[in-house]
Amino acid sequence: MPERTPILITGAAGEIGGVSRTMADMLLDQGQPVRAFVRQDDERAQSLRQAGAEVVVGDLLNIADVTAALKGVRRLYFSMGLSPYYTDAVGLMAAAARAQGDIEVFVNISEYEQSFMTVDKMTAPEEERRSWLGGLVTDWSPQQRAHWVAEQMLDWSGVPTVHVRAAFFVENPILTWLALEPLGDGELRLPFGDQRFAPVASHDVAELCTKILLDPAPHISKAYNLTGPELKDMHGFAEDYAAALGRPVTYVPDDVEVWNKTYVDNSVLAGYPHIAEHLKALTRLIAGGRYGGVPDQLETLLGRPSKTIRWALEHHPRIQKLAAGR
Repeated sequence: MPERTPILITGAAGEIGGVSRTMADMLLDQGQPVRAFVRQDDERAQSLRQAGAEVVVGDLLNIADVTAALKGVRRLYFSMGLSPYYTDAVGLMAAAARAQGDIEVFVNISEYEQSFMTVDKMTAPEEERRSWLGGLVTDWSPQQRAHWVAEQMLDWSGVPTVHVRAAFFVENPILTWLALEPLGDGELRLPFGDQRFAPVASHDVAELCTKILLDPAPHISKAYNLTGPELKDMHGFAEDYAAALGRPVTYVPDDVEVWNKTYVDNSVLAGYPHIAEHLKALTRLIAGGRYGGVPDQLETLLGRPSKTIRWALEHHPRIQKLAAGR
């Protein structure tokens, strides 16, 4: 790759600690030129400029903006916030990359639940589908469907692609925003019963994607299914929250539908049905035991132990703010 060819990072104006912003910082720290695609020219865009990134303001749903952002780029990372137009945005970026014709790697973040979203399972007889999913396609997360469809489009496009599948982040709003109010009273209220799962730290996903962008050849046409290193129940999570907050935390299990109504439907998210339905589908999947298992793929790819749940909580801005009493 020519020395001054920029690496395009979309979604770069996300929260500090998010994958895109962390990647931008990691690449800049290594002397790599970064072109950050943002939706608005605000204080977050200015922060990226101050860090050394080239900032491009545009709309991922505008093919002219996307094509302009790709000009002179050979490697890119694609991410977009939860949106009913997610597949449109991926399709436009793939079309622009294909038309440009010289893309070396398209790193695609993908967050669908891999264990049941296979063609065989999605086309099985209805009774089998219900036993796997607890319902039919209308009961799935609309965002997970969008990620699955996006992967198919990228594979068909012929653009050199790597799919990085992070099923559930420690930084997910369920664990770091919607849980905050009861955490202030020393209670971890979540609807997961005695289920165990292993969310992944966004820092590790960012480091892996950065590694792929810097040396894509070994990864082209591969898909990586990522989880964190620890399979824990909510009592174990409560211990991690207690350590991060510096105060006792007790797990209080809630009924999944009661929790969804209390913490999702009664929040600002009710005004964003696509996001709300995605989060409610995730709680049902975890409560139903669909997120078990700890593959060692991430540790192998990074060449070091993965970050723990406790580490990710201790470094999350919202948890840090709660710990400081602000």
